[in-house]
Amino acid sequence: MSLFRKFFGVGSEASDDENQSEFNAQTQTNTPIDERFMFNFKRNGGKFIYCTDPAEVAEQFENILEENDWFESQVLCYEPKLYPMLDDNKLLYNSVTDPKFLFATCENLIADEGSILFSSNQIKQNKPDALPVNIVIYATTSQILEAINDGLRVIKKKYDKDYPTNITTIKYFEKAKEEDFLQYGSSAKNLYLLLLEDL
Repeated sequence: MSLFRKFFGVGSEASDDENQSEFNAQTQTNTPIDERFMFNFKRNGGKFIYCTDPAEVAEQFENILEENDWFESQVLCYEPKLYPMLDDNKLLYNSVTDPKFLFATCENLIADEGSILFSSNQIKQNKPDALPVNIVIYATTSQILEAINDGLRVIKKKYDKDYPTNITTIKYFEKAKEEDFLQYGSSAKNLYLLLLEDL
């Protein structure tokens, strides 16, 4: 089966169950961590955009802005290293009152649940339900880890003594089609992931 068919749903809808069972079988036999993350992230409703270089990241970011009519909008962004991309697209990020979306990096991408791990370095002290509904994340393939405990270990090692606060994950990227007790207390986000290949 083609990798693109598996992750992007190209093909007939009748084969969806077959694809699901095929992936589950492969998961048991050591599926690569990046494939597992992509599958689980997409299953959670996330929008995944793979990029091979920073120029492609900038181009895809512009495509997201165009798709959602977010040019010249207010944006919630706490990371100065991302400001040039916002400046290039005339987005306002200082003293915002009504942001259309959050633009951020993340600590790690968690493969076993397809979630995004954040800390106060990206979202300050905001809880996930206080963030804008729309989120654009810029991450790299080297940030993909197996499980959340791996992510916590990396944070502890990376920051040593200046340990960040407000460590949290966002896992659900679309409203549940029916009541799901696993999603209780979590707010669904419309999330785009710009994933840069850096390995």
